Amino acid sequence: MNRVRRFDHVGITVADLDAAIEFFLGLGLELEGRTELEDPFLDTVCGIPDSRTDVAMLRLPDGGTTLELCTFIRPDVVPGNQTAMANEVGLRNVAFEVDDLPALVDELAAKGYGLVGGIGEYQGVWRMAYVRGPEGIVVALAQRLDA
Repeated sequence: MNRVRRFDHVGITVADLDAAIEFFLGLGLELEGRTELEDPFLDTVCGIPDSRTDVAMLRLPDGGTTLELCTFIRPDVVPGNQTAMANEVGLRNVAFEVDDLPALVDELAAKGYGLVGGIGEYQGVWRMAYVRGPEGIVVALAQRLDA
């Protein structure tokens, strides 16, 4: 019996929600909605009493997986490790397939978002790079070469 029906979303907590939204809109995601949430439901699920969040939902243009970005209004956001590398335990990256990886990497670099390592190629099929986005979020960008 399958217990999971589908992959719904990835959630990322940030300190500067506007900057994170701008970054992901720049990659081509679309803002589905934004709201503030303060409810016993949130307190129960997060395990943080008397919490309040500002939440934005972004969706891929093809209607695929949703990215949830949120910041806490109450209590204060606790900073994470913004320089974490791939071997550190935890959620390491959010990955997207793109059309022109080198051009996108250049565009992001012009906005101050640099590569974690370099642009690599795998067996002539994929070109891939990790970019460190706002607040240290690692975004994996992959371009299919044999398409």
